[in-house]
Amino acid sequence: MRHTISVLVENKFGVLARVAGMFSGRGFNIDTLNVAPTQDPTLSRITAVVKGDDTTLDQIMKQLRKLINVIEVKDFVAGQSVDREMVLIKLGSDSTNRSEVMQICDIFRAKIINVAAESVVIEITGDEGKINAFLELLAPFKIEELARTGKLAMAR
Repeated sequence: MRHTISVLVENKFGVLARVAGMFSGRGFNIDTLNVAPTQDPTLSRITAVVKGDDTTLDQIMKQLRKLINVIEVKDFVAGQSVDREMVLIKLGSDSTNRSEVMQICDIFRAKIINVAAESVVIEITGDEGKINAFLELLAPFKIEELARTGKLAMAR
């Protein structure tokens, strides 16, 4: 089972290393990890998606709360939060298939943010299902490069 955990931490040197070290030191695998400052520049929010049963989640939560510089730890239960991720995709595209790529982008409300002679760069934001469906439709085209943020989540 996948769990989305939000960790509010002090924005200080080494905090991310301690949090990531806690996961690796105890054998917990992180599916996605996203870190950024909050509206308060002295705080950062770490959003991690981890796999495990309820016992594993309980252990992770307890261990995170013990770390220095951790202010708050939340487990977002399905339906109690909104989540999004963003993906940048560099897609091999020329005049023969560009209109088809544009139609797929329109359907998914993706944005073409750069056009070159042999490629386009696309930005899409949405939940994991939308992103995966979009990537499936682009699979027949040549995906040259892909950068994915991982999940961001916030309580409703």
